[in-house]
Amino acid sequence: MDIIKTSQEFVKKYFNNNLPSKFLYHNLKHTENVVNRVVEISNSYEELTKDEKEALQLAAWFHDTGYCIDVNNHETESQKIAKEFLKNEGYDDDKIKQVLNVIEATKVGVSPETLPEKIIKDADCGHFATEDFEEVSELLRQELKLVKKQKFNVNEWIDENLKVLTEKHQFYTDYTRKNWAEKKQENILNLINKKNKRQKKLEKEKQKAKFKARYKNDNPERSIQTLFRVALRNHIKLSDIADTKANILLSVNAIIISLALSNIIPKLDNPENQHLMLPTLVLVAFSVASILLSILATRPNVTSGQFTKEQVKNRAVNILFFGNFHKMDFDNYLWGINEILEDKDYVYEALTKDLYLLGVVLARKYKLLRLTYTTFSIGIVLSVISFVVAFWMM
Repeated sequence: MDIIKTSQEFVKKYFNNNLPSKFLYHNLKHTENVVNRVVEISNSYEELTKDEKEALQLAAWFHDTGYCIDVNNHETESQKIAKEFLKNEGYDDDKIKQVLNVIEATKVGVSPETLPEKIIKDADCGHFATEDFEEVSELLRQELKLVKKQKFNVNEWIDENLKVLTEKHQFYTDYTRKNWAEKKQENILNLINKKNKRQKKLEKEKQKAKFKARYKNDNPERSIQTLFRVALRNHIKLSDIADTKANILLSVNAIIISLALSNIIPKLDNPENQHLMLPTLVLVAFSVASILLSILATRPNVTSGQFTKEQVKNRAVNILFFGNFHKMDFDNYLWGINEILEDKDYVYEALTKDLYLLGVVLARKYKLLRLTYTTFSIGIVLSVISFVVAFWMM
């Protein structure tokens, strides 16, 4: 009878039938890893007897079966399961006792004394020195959350791992100290680097949040900039609307005059069409007036294109408007801009003046535009009336 193979088949079946799915770490995969590590370490010690190696492997297979019954006392439950199974298999009582002693060594806080106990202790914590340490550790964190309701955030879990690896854990056998300690130390350094990176990131986020809060609550600059930006955008949009409306009227009246010149005026030489003279003149006159007013509404008004240093110092000129600097050389214009930038109040005053003057220009545009629409409307009405009267009199 191969007791190890029989035990392996029993434990696999036992886990599959009894272990809840929430055990993400303490499961069959972990048990198989411990068994493999036990075999690896045991093979390096020639002084181990056949019975001791067998006891080690049996203990490795059974050491976590107790999780299926009692999480808090799983070692004791594992010993009970192992003892019952081995007795039923007719295993020797002294050997059973040896297996139970090895399982006992897996308890937290128990210091191993014999070589088999040291081997099982190192094998049970062997993931501390593996490439997939972080992944396995994360499974344990999630298991604690599901099973024991112990919730560790990422930073707390890093601290907990560092505490265990640097203060509580040690390798007991010469083999593991020689072959596994270096990888364990590498994992410790990775945890420290990860902790430092997260601390830097957290500190950066705190500073950013602090800055944003202060910027939002104590600094009015942003709201002032938004005010000027929105006001300027509205002014430009209103100016575009006015120009568009003026261009529409300009185009419509140009079409009217073109039609009049090509279709009506050439026929006025005929004595029979003399009655159309006055209505045609009214139509053309008001169309021309509308065109002139549209041109005036869209006509740019460019000023001298220069300013003096005295005007800038006295804040008597708006150097943000191109019409006041387009004839100047760059050095003088740069001096004027720097003069403004040195005084924040002067900046706001210049922006305010620019907005005000844009508003004045807009007022003139819309005033002329209103007059244009009124003229066009009156002209259309009078022209229609004139044509009606002319045809009626005829």
